[in-house]
Amino acid sequence: MTMRFTVLASGSTGNSLLVSTEQTKVLVDAGLSMKKIEQLMQERGVQGKELDAILITHEHSDHIKGVGALARKYDLPVYANEKTWQTLNRQLGELAEEKKVVFETGELLEFGEVDGEGFLQIESYNISHDAAEPVGYCFYDDDQKLGLATDLGYVSSKVKEKLSDSNSLILESNHDVEMLRVGHYPWNIKRRIMGDTGHLSNDAAGSALCDMICERTESVYLAHLSRDHNMMDLAKLTVNNVLEDGGYPAKGRKVRLMDTYFDRATTWEKLNRES
Repeated sequence: MTMRFTVLASGSTGNSLLVSTEQTKVLVDAGLSMKKIEQLMQERGVQGKELDAILITHEHSDHIKGVGALARKYDLPVYANEKTWQTLNRQLGELAEEKKVVFETGELLEFGEVDGEGFLQIESYNISHDAAEPVGYCFYDDDQKLGLATDLGYVSSKVKEKLSDSNSLILESNHDVEMLRVGHYPWNIKRRIMGDTGHLSNDAAGSALCDMICERTESVYLAHLSRDHNMMDLAKLTVNNVLEDGGYPAKGRKVRLMDTYFDRATTWEKLNRES
């Protein structure tokens, strides 16, 4: 078995990702209730007691709602950078100090035995969002790589560099620009979403993917879709059109564009060691 993952939930109502190897299981964000996250994990054959850690991308409630309860129930360490911890302490409730682990942006976190099957390395990197110090993550198991980037207003050259050469990507495709423009949100909210510290549009996601997908990229999960200003079929169509306009799939094999859901988990995706 190789590294595999399931997007437990994705969207403004809550976000959580489960990454698993033979040695390690980590939860990235827990933006739903503990009960709901436990249910979603159980549907994928994982119990809370099997988790090794929770990693946090940033402090917004749709990413941390269940973190405190899960960490207390299963005695889990929680990893976040120092600036994020400064905003989290009051939101997570009582946690033992030794469970509040500072994982500074740009550092490499390691789980498992170095020479063992399923040794997991996790790298964090800066993204642009209206939070204290938001991050994305890259996960490495031997020659396999999973890249995660949601809640970002634009994809910088640094982010593209970090996410390049991934077997699979989880990338935000939050809104259709025209749906957002004519939607019911106040203009100041629309401006925030479309700004450099807001959320990626379908078009922006497709444009970024033109620079990031490679011959070994098998799948891209379109994540954090707005329930008011997007639809999965529209997101996939827009991203696919942008990719084709950018000359893909001539750059490599055709990548699979995958759904994510706000209320249910994706099936397990196993990264291909030989891709």
